[in-house]
Amino acid sequence: MLIKAGVDISRLKREIRRSLSVVENIYNKYNEELIVTSTYEGNHGAGSLHYANDAYDARKANLNRQLIIDETKKKLGKNFDVVIEANHIHVEYDPK
Repeated sequence: MLIKAGVDISRLKREIRRSLSVVENIYNKYNEELIVTSTYEGNHGAGSLHYANDAYDARKANLNRQLIIDETKKKLGKNFDVVIEANHIHVEYDPK
């Protein structure tokens, strides 16, 4: 896993932080490198879980993108949202 310069994962809460290793393993399975591009820093929508330290963004995979997304959603389960954005994947811990 790589972390973009200036990104701080130390504030992430326990559940979302634990998801990093799950997502990293999925990326690695498809020979991709997980690159975390944002946690709380940057501009996010009002009420974003980034500001609550319950979300992060990762660079989209180059290959097998849909397989990675589908497997990530399945492995993380219903308490997580995995959203494809324009240039990244957004992962948040949002128990229902």
